[in-house]
Amino acid sequence: MNQLRAGGYPVKDEDVARLSPWPHEHINMLGRYSFSVPEAVAKGELRPLRDPSDGD
Repeated sequence: MNQLRAGGYPVKDEDVARLSPWPHEHINMLGRYSFSVPEAVAKGELRPLRDPSDGD
């Protein structure tokens, strides 16, 4: 915001209060998502679940 203000752009404090520090390029605002999944997963072949007693 300081850079915009230094450049002579009017920046309101109430607008700055609504900004998020997180980037949002990864968010699809249209509500349509496209996922590519491996062929095995598409066929319903999933890996076995992790056994918590095995440790990591």
